[in-house]
Amino acid sequence: MSDSGRRKPTLVADRRYGSQKAKRTTKGQGKTPGGKRGRRRAPARRTPRGPVGWILSLISWAFRLVWGLTWRLGLVVVALIGLAVAYSAATMPPLDSQLDGRARGSVTMLDNEGQVFAWRGDQFGGVVTTETVSPHLKNAIVATEDKRFYNHFGLSPRGIASAIRINLREGRGPLSGHGGSTITQQTAKLLCLGDPYDPEIWDSEAAYEADCRETTLWRKVREAIYAMGLEAAYTKDEILTIYMNRAFLGAGARGFEAASQRYFGKSAAEVNPAEAAMLAGLLVAPTRYAPTADLARSQNRAAVIIGLMEDQGYLTANAADAARANPAELSEAAEARAGGYFADWVMSSGPEFLTRKTTEDVVIRTTLDQRIQKAAEDGLKEIFETKVKEGSKAQAAVIVMSADGAVRGMVGGRKTKVSGAFNRATQALRQTGSAFKPFVYATALELGYHWYDTVEDAPLTINIPGSGPWSPENYDRRFHGTVTLARALESSLNIPAVKVADSVGLDLVRKVAGDFGIQSDLAQGPALALGASESTLVEMTGAYAGILNGGSSVTPYGLVELRLQGQSEPLMDASGGIGERVIREDAARELIWMMHNVTTQGTGGRANLTDRQVAGKTGTTSAARDAWFIGFSADYVAGVWMGYDDNTPLTGVTGSGLPAEIWHEVMVRVHEGLPANPLPMAHPEAPAVAPNVADSNRAPQGTQQRGQDPLERLIRNIFGIRN
Repeated sequence: MSDSGRRKPTLVADRRYGSQKAKRTTKGQGKTPGGKRGRRRAPARRTPRGPVGWILSLISWAFRLVWGLTWRLGLVVVALIGLAVAYSAATMPPLDSQLDGRARGSVTMLDNEGQVFAWRGDQFGGVVTTETVSPHLKNAIVATEDKRFYNHFGLSPRGIASAIRINLREGRGPLSGHGGSTITQQTAKLLCLGDPYDPEIWDSEAAYEADCRETTLWRKVREAIYAMGLEAAYTKDEILTIYMNRAFLGAGARGFEAASQRYFGKSAAEVNPAEAAMLAGLLVAPTRYAPTADLARSQNRAAVIIGLMEDQGYLTANAADAARANPAELSEAAEARAGGYFADWVMSSGPEFLTRKTTEDVVIRTTLDQRIQKAAEDGLKEIFETKVKEGSKAQAAVIVMSADGAVRGMVGGRKTKVSGAFNRATQALRQTGSAFKPFVYATALELGYHWYDTVEDAPLTINIPGSGPWSPENYDRRFHGTVTLARALESSLNIPAVKVADSVGLDLVRKVAGDFGIQSDLAQGPALALGASESTLVEMTGAYAGILNGGSSVTPYGLVELRLQGQSEPLMDASGGIGERVIREDAARELIWMMHNVTTQGTGGRANLTDRQVAGKTGTTSAARDAWFIGFSADYVAGVWMGYDDNTPLTGVTGSGLPAEIWHEVMVRVHEGLPANPLPMAHPEAPAVAPNVADSNRAPQGTQQRGQDPLERLIRNIFGIRN
């Protein structure tokens, strides 16, 4: 019988080794029909039961929920940023329109020879590109501002993290102080994130620029998006081109071409490594590091930049050493800063829409003579360095002009390399003292008196309504008896001046002084004759110019011609110069002779020049708060004022002292190399007996009797009317 259908009993040996067989069978399980081993399922982890299990389950659920929301929200944010960057890139304007974003224009000033001597406003020197500038300049900018510029996408996470860490370590907010900005981000800020200046929206351009520099978190986010938009819209070199044309670099220079021209008198294509480093060093703080403000500080900053260029391989060790050994120097025009006060005065004298608030690039040709400007600065400096006590706070101002009122040099204070400072030559109203007396004698001479007419220098008391009795005194507290008008002027005697002014009429003295150009409010009482009124140095010097030119009024001016840059036709011409006649020419010539005596044998002896004739007048006010000397040669008129800004009395200083010495030093330099021309003066012959001014029965020559109205007498003399 066949036993094939039976189940074979298990052998004893099989039972003995059944566990090993089972192991082998189990090991073979999981193989696929193809012979490949299947994936082994990990045993399920058991969650602990009880409260611990519940807590762990809750944490796990919360983690899965947060993670799910986070990565989904992250995808949404990334998508929104991508859309924002794409939109920003798509709406970027053409490159050319991004290069000059000035809201206002600039003013370039030329001297009397057509040379540039000053700039005002935002100066734009022209478009430069990464291909046209000096390679040293391009390398210096990248080395200084963003050494990874060509490798990032507009943002530098490493730089941002480093800046936040430094800010927190220094006790500031994370966004305050160091910004970690790339060149692209700085360009975004210069472009104000694409929002142009609109005067209808912003109160001022300053408010607009302050908003552009805001450092709030939202502003930083917008800046980052706009920066990435720039990267998408332009090439790296195009972004750098925008940056180089937009950056403010101090002294009114916008863009590296303007800065290079401003500081070095050359194109940005021509700068060497030392000059490139100085320009790049301005980016961190343009006003602080401007070489016109502090050349040594700017050179030290440039040395740091040279080190960065060397470290990053842009300069060899030898080239870096050479650049450090030969630091950049200012051009002659930038070094001199000639006519800082003068340039400010010209800006204030022109129409505002073409000067201080111009939206165009304007060129102004002026009357400034840089040689004379330097003479004025050097003459003033000489006296303060050699004859003024160290540490003195006394101030001084100097003006030099031609007889027609063309101002050739102006110093408005002891610090000459300034811009926007208080100008004591044009803005300070100060009492004139005896410097006013020539207008008293001009009035008398116009009415027919002469230098030889006499006046009694004796005690005088005048009862002034509302003030009581007033008794003027001479500076030396002495009385000199009968003196001629010439002697009274050359010795600056007060009592004779008061008597002469009273004799000719105070109203007429005020009119003559006003017609000569002294527009300030003139005193009403007899103290008018002693310079109790206030005036500016430019007014007084212009009035003396009227005496020199033969008796015609003068309006001081500095602007000769104003035109738009690139155009040949001027928009306006000079508005000053010689005006109407005030006194007769022969009266002016006689007055010049009397004022010449002041410098040769009177109070102005320290101002006298040995090689040519000069004339002038000293002036010292009550308590010596102001000291003046104003005078002229045949070629130039110069005025000097000295005093304290707070009206503190000067110690041991009168107009015949330091002001006369300053005038002398200035005029020696002004006339160096010029021929010695004679003064246009006249000296009428004196009669045997000199008439007395106080004699009310005497009629001055060429006029009616003294009872005649003074204004009528003046008119008759001007037009030659005789009885």
